[in-house]
Amino acid sequence: MGLINLIFLRSIQFNSQNGVKNKYPFNVADKLMPDTLDFPTPVTFFVGENGSGKSTILEAIAAKINLPAIGGEAIAYDKTLDATRQLSKYMKLVWNRRTHRGFFMRSEDFFNFTRRIFNLSQELAAEAQSFENSLSGYGLQLAQGTVRGQRQALIEKYGEDLQANSHGEAILRVLIQRIVPDGIYLLDEPETPFSPQRQLSLISIIKQMVEENCQFIIATHSPILLAFPNAAIYSFDEVPVQIKKYDELEHVNLTRDFLNTPEAFLRHL
Repeated sequence: MGLINLIFLRSIQFNSQNGVKNKYPFNVADKLMPDTLDFPTPVTFFVGENGSGKSTILEAIAAKINLPAIGGEAIAYDKTLDATRQLSKYMKLVWNRRTHRGFFMRSEDFFNFTRRIFNLSQELAAEAQSFENSLSGYGLQLAQGTVRGQRQALIEKYGEDLQANSHGEAILRVLIQRIVPDGIYLLDEPETPFSPQRQLSLISIIKQMVEENCQFIIATHSPILLAFPNAAIYSFDEVPVQIKKYDELEHVNLTRDFLNTPEAFLRHL
C-alpha cells in the first residue's frame, strides 16, 4: 500500500476574515497558520508552548470533520468548543480519501468517559434485577439475557471497571478498543496521564494502527511521542507554523539538557 493511501486528510486551508483577525480564535489562525497546512505523513504532531494555538487548531479540525468525541459532549454541542467551531467555518479540508471513522480525544475529558461506562454497567445490572419484579418464566429469561448480554459486551470491551485502573492504563485500554483501521484520530495531549513506559506503549499502538491505514494528528509536549519515526512535526512556537526536525525542537533540547545536567537548572530556582 503506498504512503499516499495512508493519508486521508491531505491539508487544511484557511480563509482570513477581515474584521475578526484580532479576536480569538481567529487571531490564532491569522498569526500562526500559512494559507495551507499540509499533512505529508500518516502521523503529524503539533508542538509548542501553552497558549501557542496548537490545541485550538486541533479542535477546529475536529469540529470541521465533526468527529465523535471520546469522553466529552458531542463536538457540535460542547460549549467549550464554541470558539473553535466558529474558526472551523473558515477552514477548508482537502481529502485524499474521506473517512467517517475516527474520534477526537482530549485527555481531560477521559474521566467523564470512564464514569459513563461505569454508570452504564451499573444501570444495566440494576435493570436486569428489576425485571424480576414484573416478569417471570421465559419472558424474564429473555429480558434479563438481553440486558446482561449488553453489560457483558461492555465488560469484555473495557473491563469490569475502568475506574479501577490507573488513568493511564484505562486510556490505553480504551484506545486499543476504539482505534480501528481506516480511521483518522485527533488526540490532544494524550501523554498527560502516562508514565514514560506507557508513552512507549502508545507509540506502539500508533505504529500498529498506521500499518492498518490510520492517520493521527496529535498535539503534545512529550519528547518521547515526538520521536515517532518519520512523523511530521509542526512547531507552533514559530511564526508562521513550520515543520521542524526532532533535534531542532526546544522541547527536546531542553529536556535533554535537563536530564544531562539537572543541577545546572535547579540551582537557579
